[in-house]
Amino acid sequence: MKIMFSAGEASGDVHGENIARAIKALDPAVELVGFGGSRMETAGVRLYKNFAEYSVMGVWEVLVNLRRLYKLLSGLTDFMREEKPDMLVLIDYPDFNWRLARKAKSLGIPVFSYIPPSAWAWRKGRAQSCARIADEFIAIFPHELPVYQAAGAKISFVGNPLVDAVQAEMPRDEARQYFKMPADKTVVLMIPGSRKQEIELLLPYMLDGAKKLLAEKPATVFYLPVADTVSRERIEEMIAAAGVPVTLVTEKRYSLMAAADAAMATSGTVVMEAALLGLPCVVLYRLSAVSYAIGKLLVHVDNFSLPNILLNESFQRELLQDEVTAENIAAELKKLYPGEEHRREVLAKLQAACEQLGPPGASGRVAQRILAAAREFAAK
Repeated sequence: MKIMFSAGEASGDVHGENIARAIKALDPAVELVGFGGSRMETAGVRLYKNFAEYSVMGVWEVLVNLRRLYKLLSGLTDFMREEKPDMLVLIDYPDFNWRLARKAKSLGIPVFSYIPPSAWAWRKGRAQSCARIADEFIAIFPHELPVYQAAGAKISFVGNPLVDAVQAEMPRDEARQYFKMPADKTVVLMIPGSRKQEIELLLPYMLDGAKKLLAEKPATVFYLPVADTVSRERIEEMIAAAGVPVTLVTEKRYSLMAAADAAMATSGTVVMEAALLGLPCVVLYRLSAVSYAIGKLLVHVDNFSLPNILLNESFQRELLQDEVTAENIAAELKKLYPGEEHRREVLAKLQAACEQLGPPGASGRVAQRILAAAREFAAK
């Protein structure tokens, strides 16, 4: 049996790695192929292409890169035609993956959607169009089910794989020693994202916020985990230009997060990872002016970070677009320092949000569903 994956960004690579390992544990004979990242590759997925050179964000940026993306789509379609997988598994990355899903459907390849498009937040009609293409769906958040169920989709929630994946590699005290974190300092992380564009749009504001914070709270040190999809050299250039001392880290990221006291983080999966590790964040998000203007017309939600969405309340501060300033970042981070009442309140809410993710073992349950579905269609 052959199963093809398609994941186009770092968070999908993490999910794909976990599912691939779980599938291999259940059935070592299954061949795994597709489009993904280095983590999926190390888990046994034979890649057609690595997504790192194709990852872009924002409506305008996708339009600018359409030619390259369509060439990738064409190449993956030819790959499916040659490899003849028994099933295509989409992992998030909706705008590209659902074009690929249509190609798969035209070739008679069943489609399994893991982390379907967030139709609950905007473009609710696409739940119906997706339901006509994919044979089965699994969501990683319970609030995503109703809109797909209403569209007639076969969809379930079996827990969130982050519960298993997000584990510190060492105890907190050991980690603080490993990363040489001074005992008398507050440790603040900068987590600017896993895409080049996120680095360019948000890291300058983080560095300015850090500079302001240092002026008011000199007993503060800064660390930055560098994603393997971005340029360390570019980050070093930006840090040098800002004149702020920042320690870069490329390993044991979860231990780093668990050992830190607070973080300024780009909105995304990493904010949920931080919640699972007990790390409170100030959540930031910026797009280019064109993409933001388009998005503002289409998306209407009260919160955009996952912990806030899970509890349907704004307990962890989110700064969007023009709200992303050095002053706001510093002011909100100070409230998360050890000993602050607001920090205690946020930590309690983060624990409640994490409880919404379900029990451990989600990746194994997803792998079981994928294998069962692939076998069912192969038998037809």
